[in-house]
Amino acid sequence: MLDAEGELVPLDRQVIETVTSGELLSQQFPDLDANAENFSEKMAIFGGSWSFGLLFIGILIVLMMLNSLVLLATPFEPYPFILLNLLLTSLVALQAPIIMMSQRRQEIKDRISAGNDYMVNLKAELEIRQLREKLDHHMGTQDHKLNELRRVQISFMHDQLDRLRQG
Repeated sequence: MLDAEGELVPLDRQVIETVTSGELLSQQFPDLDANAENFSEKMAIFGGSWSFGLLFIGILIVLMMLNSLVLLATPFEPYPFILLNLLLTSLVALQAPIIMMSQRRQEIKDRISAGNDYMVNLKAELEIRQLREKLDHHMGTQDHKLNELRRVQISFMHDQLDRLRQG
């Protein structure tokens, strides 16, 4: 692809360099999964898991049971559970930005991966074109050799016919 000034885009330039040098393009990119995950990704993974959901539901049930049944005489929080609502709201307020940070990092990884896929596909296309040109050249050379062989065979057959007629 050409940019506004009519020059190759750096991705395309890199692909052409790897085609001419014979390097493998797919080995030039780091494995995106091998990168160390940051805190927001770890938290998003745990926060979106079944184990977190079940653990949190269990804690909520224990808190409500403890407050409602065990501490019946003097509950630390009466029925509407305002403190529990505050806890849930705080959890959501903290969890949402962490999940959004993780999604943003995943979007960056996806963009890098798409760029890598583009470069690998472009290189494959260029190499296929080179192979096709080589194959066309080879076929042309083979056709020329076959035609030359046919001429020699026809000439040989004419010589044999002439000998048979004379002899």
